[in-house]
Parts: sequence; structure tokens; C-alpha cells
Amino acid sequence: MRARDFDPRRLDVPAFAKSASGLVGECPLPGFTRLSELLVMSDAELLPSPVRWSAEGRVSAVAGAGSQPTLRLRVEAALPMRCQRCLNALVVDLTLERQFVFVADEAAAERLDEDDEHEVLVLTRELDLHELLEDELLLDLPLVPRHAVCPQPLLAAQVAQADDDAAAAHPFAALAALRRDAG
Repeated sequence: MRARDFDPRRLDVPAFAKSASGLVGECPLPGFTRLSELLVMSDAELLPSPVRWSAEGRVSAVAGAGSQPTLRLRVEAALPMRCQRCLNALVVDLTLERQFVFVADEAAAERLDEDDEHEVLVLTRELDLHELLEDELLLDLPLVPRHAVCPQPLLAAQVAQADDDAAAAHPFAALAALRRDAG
């Protein structure tokens, strides 16, 4: 099989690995349903760009498991999110590379997962590469997205400054409030 004969939605991993093939593609960000729920897709200043990916299959020698199908995955994405500090738009750039080793069953996966630095997956009849891409992007999302330095002053800082200004303008306002409460 040639690389163009492989369907990323129903990838035959052993055949893909045996042929030492590669695939390259782009997926529109809205096509990742679970990921899209966590993103800011409606903000006009953050136009979503497609997720770019590449996959290479190989049969590789794996310590303790012999020759196994492997898949090297590279993903690049610019994800529109909301800064949790200032609540302004933020683009989180993710670039990730993963190496997956495929084994025959759960027992082999558990045994290898402890020893191998690569991700170990149980071989399925057909792998949905799109779903695997989404899983890996979800795992790499920051827990609390935020700017390194927010582009505008934080709202809490503005409120605190306004409170300080109000207290300075009326230094006895707090005493007047106490007097009203006591009376």
C-alpha cells in the first residue's frame, strides 16, 4: 500500500507500520468536538487555524516485546483560549511529538508501559488518527491558560485602585457608615 491508500480515520496500523509509510494532513479546529468545547471559537480576533499533523509508521524492536508496530505523531496547533487572569483573548501554541508502540493485548501493554518511555497502546482493528490527535491535544492543554504578561491591567487591580481612590476622596465615609449603623 502507498501512503495515499491509508485512511487516517480508519488506519490499519500494522500495514501502515510494515510499509514504513507517512501521512501528513490538516484538520479544521471545529472538527475536534471535545477540544472545541474548551476553546473560544466565536472571538473575532482569534480566527482558528487548522491543526497540522504528520504520522510515520515503522516496525521497531521494543525491549521485552520483539518487533512491534510503532507510530510517530507530530502535531502543531494554535488554540484560541481565554486568559484566566485578565479574561482577554489568548492563543496557546502547542507542538507535540509522541511515539506510540502497539501491542497485542492489555497484559503486554501494562508490562511494557512500566518499562518503555513511549506511549503503549493496544492494537485495534482500525485506529482513528483524528481521535488520537484530539486526545493528545486535550492532554497537553494548560490547566489554567494565561498570558505571561497580560496586555491590560487586571480587573481586580482596577477595582482595588478605584476603592483606594474613593477612600482617599472621602476619608470619613467609613466612620459615617458606622455611625448610621449604630443609630
